[in-house]
Amino acid sequence: MCVGLPGRITSTTEVAGFLAGTADFGGIARQICLANLPDAQAGDYVLVSGGFAVRILDRAEAEETLALLRSLG
Repeated sequence: MCVGLPGRITSTTEVAGFLAGTADFGGIARQICLANLPDAQAGDYVLVSGGFAVRILDRAEAEETLALLRSLG
């Protein structure tokens, strides 16, 4: 089973011909692959699973999910 986490894209770049970016997951920055979401840009919230962004989220949905995860400890 895979778990998807919401993250906010802070920057984008091209790596080996693929769109990539850095995402902030509640204060932890990780590089992610954006190849599946070519319209994603800095400031967007995305659902990330296994290092790949799989869906663009609206801000309210992402922040609600992040708050729920924080409440779990």
